[in-house]
Amino acid sequence: MALDSQTLGDTPAQKTAAQKFYFAAWRWHFYAGIFVIPFLIILAVTGLMMMFITQFDGRDGEMIAVEVQGTALPVSQQAEIALNAVPGTVVEWIGPKAADLATVFRIKTEEGQRLVAVDPYAGDVLQIWDRRAGWYDLADNIHSTLLIGTTGDRILEIAAGLSLLLVFTGLYLWWPRGNAIAAFVPNLRARDRAFWKSLHAVVGFWMSGLLVVFLISGLSWAGVWGGMIVQPWSSFPAEKWDNVPLSDETHASMNHGHQNDVPWALEQTPMPASGSDAGIDGVPQGTPVDIDALVALGTALDMTGRFRVAYPSSETGVWTLNRDSMSSDSTDPVNDRTVHVDQFTGKILADVRYEDYSLMGKSMAIGIPFHMGLMGTWNFILNLVFCLSVIFVCISGVVLWVKRRPQRAARLAAPPMPSEMPLWKGAVLIGLFIAMAFPLVGLTLLVVLALDLLLISNVPAMKRTMS
Repeated sequence: MALDSQTLGDTPAQKTAAQKFYFAAWRWHFYAGIFVIPFLIILAVTGLMMMFITQFDGRDGEMIAVEVQGTALPVSQQAEIALNAVPGTVVEWIGPKAADLATVFRIKTEEGQRLVAVDPYAGDVLQIWDRRAGWYDLADNIHSTLLIGTTGDRILEIAAGLSLLLVFTGLYLWWPRGNAIAAFVPNLRARDRAFWKSLHAVVGFWMSGLLVVFLISGLSWAGVWGGMIVQPWSSFPAEKWDNVPLSDETHASMNHGHQNDVPWALEQTPMPASGSDAGIDGVPQGTPVDIDALVALGTALDMTGRFRVAYPSSETGVWTLNRDSMSSDSTDPVNDRTVHVDQFTGKILADVRYEDYSLMGKSMAIGIPFHMGLMGTWNFILNLVFCLSVIFVCISGVVLWVKRRPQRAARLAAPPMPSEMPLWKGAVLIGLFIAMAFPLVGLTLLVVLALDLLLISNVPAMKRTMS
């Protein structure tokens, strides 16, 4: 059973070193919770929204049913039909996941990028809509930036890092100190605050491992720890493409808006360039290098499930065939594949597979679709239960605070700060490690520690309010 103020005694003299450390861990668990609970609820709710939309409507709303009627029209003809409906430039063909689903083309126009769904059999335009303007995109933008751009990204990165602190201090508080069974199974006979405390601790324990996985994969997408530290070290090395000319643009240039369309391990890798004799056989010689040939090439390369073809974006651009579980093309990340083809010769300039990634790249190739619930029905159900558990743990934490907080008192009621801090050297080492691994989180911890030691613990008015 977890210790509390009633079992630990009321005066510093009565408290052992372990009890003092417990109070310190409880205090930091409380502080971290104050900051991260709103963000964890936001992330869980928007995560649920995106999973349900992807499952039943498609990430881009592309799951539009059609009636199978004989042989599908050539993809080039379908593209012309889409262009007649929406004049502009075709930039991507999004293949259907099944024979009874529509083909979707992404078209760049003066007003922005639009998606056009075409019946591949009847040749009818079924639907036209703005890309990145649906409910999925709203949820995704909240999930990643809180709708305030880079500032929101940084806030969420801090929240994710402090959530790790919340997990580790929570596990320390949960650690069995007597009845071990009560630590794994909630005590449904308990009443009032003890009942909520049991539920909070047990559910928190069972979801803690998954929460760490989600936080690390989410942090790897964040701007500082992910984009500036981990991703540059883990990107696919373009040097593996011997004798292939490289573009000044990276794979990230293929992304549209905030949504990532290319594998995490490739985003910072330079794109190959068309216009040389480099490469290996791809499109058969004598065959026009057009969308029909590229779709046929993808089929010949056994890019099973759904794959997508991005058109060349410039005079030196390349055709890109991509099957990526992160984009819901398949449920097996090990089969992810990105193929670049010279727009003039039809030769394959690069063929990147899962096994070519670094260790971190492989981890993210699996971690991201797992994070998004895209690895099959089992993953969807697991993530559904997990998100609901996160919401429950956050709400139960608030309930515990309300039940503990003195009534009719303008006090935050933080757990008391021990007069002496045992094992402080170990805590400092852990803090330094966190600061080096997660710079924004380390900076935040230093600020909070300074406020706690210099202001909250020493200024009488603030001490009364917090305690």
